[in-house]
Amino acid sequence: MSRVRTMAVGALVIAALAESVYSGESSWPRFRGPNGSGVAGDAKPLPIQFGPEKNVVWRTRLPRGQSSPCVSRGRVFLTGFDQRHSALETICIDQASGRILWRRSTTVETVEKVHEVSSPASPTPATDGERVYVYFGSFGLLCFDLEGNQIWKHPLPAPNLYFGSGASPIVAGGFVLLNVDQEGDSYLLALDARSGKQVWKTKRPLFGRGWSTPLHVHHNGIDEVLVLGSRQLTAYRLEDGSQRWSVGRLPPFTISSPVVHDGRLFLAATDEFGEPENVIQPPRFDVFAKNYDKNRDGKISRDEIPSDLVVVNRRASGGVGDTKLRGGFFASVDGDKDGKLTREEWDKFADRMAKWPAKFRVTVMAIRLGGKGDVSQSHVAWRETKSVPEVASPLYYKHHLYTVMNGGILCCRNATTGKLIYRKRLGAVGGYYASPVAGDGKLYAATDRGVLVVIKAGEWFQVLSRNDLGEPIMATPAIVGGRLYVRTESHLFAFGE
Repeated sequence: MSRVRTMAVGALVIAALAESVYSGESSWPRFRGPNGSGVAGDAKPLPIQFGPEKNVVWRTRLPRGQSSPCVSRGRVFLTGFDQRHSALETICIDQASGRILWRRSTTVETVEKVHEVSSPASPTPATDGERVYVYFGSFGLLCFDLEGNQIWKHPLPAPNLYFGSGASPIVAGGFVLLNVDQEGDSYLLALDARSGKQVWKTKRPLFGRGWSTPLHVHHNGIDEVLVLGSRQLTAYRLEDGSQRWSVGRLPPFTISSPVVHDGRLFLAATDEFGEPENVIQPPRFDVFAKNYDKNRDGKISRDEIPSDLVVVNRRASGGVGDTKLRGGFFASVDGDKDGKLTREEWDKFADRMAKWPAKFRVTVMAIRLGGKGDVSQSHVAWRETKSVPEVASPLYYKHHLYTVMNGGILCCRNATTGKLIYRKRLGAVGGYYASPVAGDGKLYAATDRGVLVVIKAGEWFQVLSRNDLGEPIMATPAIVGGRLYVRTESHLFAFGE
């Protein structure tokens, strides 16, 4: 038996008991909780009505960041970014009182570049109940014990990602697993959780930029790590990182993370510009020129185009993520590069925009676990190409699959067949960057405008409440022990009846 295999088997055995205790109802040990499900591990009652002054157990002021709460052994772990000092912070909060127990600062010379909606503190910590593991794209991986003592560090090069890092680490079988999909040299990394030493590293040469967090599954007696990447979902053997099976022909942009239930994996992936519905069709030249050809020269110059004329509308707050014609997109329309659009160039642009949505590749799908090699034909249970979220991860809850899209649209599907049961507006507009979570027969979906919508789970659509917290919500909430933990722009709230 090889040294790597021996270490892997030993780690799996040693970690089994800890994982059985701390991955269940008493904790929310990683991004989206127990095994990334987004579902509370207990059936305790959860609040419907809450806000800054209602059903607040406690609230704690935090530095800015978008990592989600990670909860274990009476502690809540998060990260933040102190821009003034270029410091990346790991923060531990008392679960009962909201008091900050400790905070550890990591200073870096260069902070990775991130998108305006993101943060250098976006990946969510993970824990095995003994240690907490933190990833910063600007530094790499760090490990602390529950009292805040640093156990090890594993520096890594900052990923080559235009929007910044976002995939979170997970703990499985005594390993800390991190997926780094980037422009060139993508890889899946496994470190020994106790020592921080590399156990294996599997290159992912076919994959470009991506932000999906890995998923651990135990199926047919085998432990696997599933990673959603650009154009392909891949399953790796946990003990050594060798590839087992894959499903290809997927969309090119992977931000959300998949979820598993009862032998099936559910995923959502979109085009680089989101859904086809995001494309805004321009009018014909004569219609546009009538209002905006100010000098009546029969051409549309760049400065005659309204600064807010949107080509791709992502329906997020403040127009964040939108593509505007007057910006970089203009060069792709201005064929002769003279800074003006002729009738021919404009109408060619309009024709292109009319055809563009049909070229988008988006999907929500269910895949049966297992198999070997390429199982794209044999293991896809169902596939749908409408109502696909760009950022928020899908949620399986009580036989239904839920997806929430920017603009505040919730879709409910039969998880077995993929049949759409309903598509309804939540009555809370804006971007939905946080993934939905569930518990106590309720769904919780948060907008970037700070409204958290509570929906009754099931085939009949019913909004139970809309709760305005007064600050943007970008991080996915956590649910533990009848409490809802919600991170806003500058606070962490604990809500409960």
